[in-house]
Parts: sequence; C-alpha cells; structure tokens
Amino acid sequence: MIGRYTRPVMGAIWTPQAKFDSWLAVELAATEAWVAEGIVPAEDAKRCRETAAFTVEAVDEREKVTDHDVAAFIDVVAASIGDEGRWIHYGLTSSDVLDTALAVQLGAAGEILVEGALAYRNALVERAFEFRDTLCVGRTHGVHAEPTTFGLRLAGFAFEADRNLERLREAVDACRVGKLSGAVGTYASTPPSVEARVMDSLGLDREEIATQVVPRDRHANLLSAIALAGAGIERFATEIRHLQRTEVREAEEPFATGAQKGSSAMPHKRNPIRSERLTGLARLLRGYAQTGLENVALWHERDISHSGAERVILPDATITLDYMQSLATSLASGLVVHEDRLRSNLEATHGALFSQRALTALVESGMSRDEAYRVVQSAAQEAFDTGTHFRELIGAGAPDLDLDAVFDYDAYLAHIPEVFERLEALRT
Repeated sequence: MIGRYTRPVMGAIWTPQAKFDSWLAVELAATEAWVAEGIVPAEDAKRCRETAAFTVEAVDEREKVTDHDVAAFIDVVAASIGDEGRWIHYGLTSSDVLDTALAVQLGAAGEILVEGALAYRNALVERAFEFRDTLCVGRTHGVHAEPTTFGLRLAGFAFEADRNLERLREAVDACRVGKLSGAVGTYASTPPSVEARVMDSLGLDREEIATQVVPRDRHANLLSAIALAGAGIERFATEIRHLQRTEVREAEEPFATGAQKGSSAMPHKRNPIRSERLTGLARLLRGYAQTGLENVALWHERDISHSGAERVILPDATITLDYMQSLATSLASGLVVHEDRLRSNLEATHGALFSQRALTALVESGMSRDEAYRVVQSAAQEAFDTGTHFRELIGAGAPDLDLDAVFDYDAYLAHIPEVFERLEALRT
C-alpha cells in the first residue's frame, strides 16, 4: 500500500525486514523443537539462536541466483551461523515456513484491526447517546419518510460496527494457525510432535489437516470480514456525504478553519473529503476479498497461484482497513451536527411525514384502507404543492380525528429506551 494510507505500526508488520524476521522465528523454533527429538544437539540449536543473521539486501541478492526466496533466505541464514547452520530448515518445506510465519504476521495485524474496530464502534456509541433524543427526519430513497432521532441513526451504525468487530475477531483467530507437516502434509520428514512444539512457542494453533499449505478459506474469511468492515464504514461515510450537501447540511465533517483548504479554486468550499476517501478505499477491500476467494481452490495438495496475489492483498487489505478505521473514528468523534438544520428539515414536508399515522387513524375510524390511503395521499400532495400544513388539510377532511394523537412526535420515540439499553451494554 502507498505511504499515504499506511499508518506506521501496521505498515511495520509488512516490511521485508518483518517478513524475514517472522521466517527466522519459525526456523529457530523448529531447530529447537528437534532438540527434544534427539536429532539436533542442544548446543547446535543454541548456536543457531545466538548467531543466526541476515540482511534484506543479502537475501535479495541471493535470490537472484536461487530464483526462490525461501531458499535464498535459508542460504544466507545458514552461512551466518557456520557448520551448525545445516540444521536450519531441517525436515521442512517452504510452505511450513511461509504459512506459519504468515499466521504470526496476520495475528499481529489482526490485533491492530480489532483495536481499531473497537475504537470506531465506541466513538459511534458515544455520539449516539449524545443525540439520543434529537429529532430529525428519516429518509428512504433519499426522500423524507418519518421522524426519528439522530441518536437512533447513529446507534444503527454502532450496532453494525459491533458486528464487524466480532467478525474481525473471529476471522483473525481463525488465521492464527500454522503447519509443519512437510511436503504434501504427510509428516514424513517432520513428526507432529515437532509441529506441536513450534506452534506452542509461536502462540499458534495447529492446522487440523494441511495439504502442503494451510487451507486458504481461512484467509478468504479474513478478507471477507475486512471487506464487510470497510463496507460498514462506507455506509457511514455515505450518510455523511449526503448530510453535508448544501441543501441538507444537517451534519458535516470537522473542518480546520484557517488552515484546511476545501478547494484549490473556490475558497468557500468545505467538501466531505474524508467520507469520499473512505468510500473509495472500501472498493479496494471488496476487490481484495474477491481475490481471496479465488485463492481457495488450489491444485491437489498445493500450487502457488495464491502466492503472488497474497503478497499484495493481505498487506494492502490490513493496512487499508487500519487507515479507514482511524479516519472513520476521527470522523465520528468530530462530526459537526447542526441541530437547527435537523429541526428545520423536519418541517420541510409541512407535516406530510405524519401520513402513516393519519392513514392508520382513518382506518381505525372505519374507513377502508384504500379510501383512507387516497384521502391521505391527496392531502399530503397538496401540502407539498401549496405549503399548507398537512394537519390543517387532513383535519378538514376528517374532522373527527384526534389530531394531537396523529401529529405526535413522541409516538416515534417510544422504542428509544430499549434500543439504548442494548447500546449501553456495548459500553460495558
């Protein structure tokens, strides 16, 4: 991922140095596990641990000869140790190292993503409580529908963020799996006891049954969870983009007046650039998830058609979501809400947004549903067209209706306590 969208802590997990460090951790853990089998002398394993070294540049230079990155790495590390270096990679195949090391990296990256998902969810929860009872208009198809509260709308995003948090946790845990079962996964060159010791030392689970690789449904699941988390952020960003439109202006992104510039040409502009950026990056995550799904089907016990794709999509997907989570959290925390606009827009239909309550009231009075619908629809359209308040129009056509009961904002707020009781549980 380009530096613009890479946060340092997450980016550090995916550097060439970090990759080779994780490879070395697997190789040394395996060498030490062989000591218990009576194969590798303890002093030789100690020598490997104390002297093993490499540089990224040396591995890259060696790969020009081997045309195989793991073989190049082994050559460089073994040479740095001396005679005892012959035990490096003993009994292993490349995928033992690659997949197990990848599990270590994904575990570290996953912890950051889970922390980011938690922070984003919590920011939404707090803002939802802030605007718990702040009335606003709800929209369907972008058109005014019925009253709700701004807090309820934010609560919906918060609950979605909580579901994405749980999906990420589960998907990351499912990727904390390694294998040291050798070529074709038969344990012919490395016994399960060595694998078990290595996984214990690295904090990983053992793959239940590997081929020559860890099955890629695990990685596809993680990429799908990442894409879903991105889609949730995109949904929130899309809402802000609409609300920041000049004609609406119910809420807008924080803007650093006096420093930030909204347009190179038009100084008056305050554009929803963060929300638009989040929308665009979410598209990348869906592409990465698709590629992850394509990686599941490999030939027989393994091929490497997944390898090149994973070198791109796994670092990029985790880096991108980490950036998106940080940006979305700051957007949620700093969101500027214009309560005066919320209230004025609530009146834009001249009361017609109470149409369903008027409809049900007429049905209760004995009118057929179709007739009641036509009466209410006609009055609502006249309110739109003439600016005459819907209450006045519906009252003239149905004088026996209890208009105070029909035009009652509190009727739309009755379920708020139950929703926020559940939301409170997320706080604790």
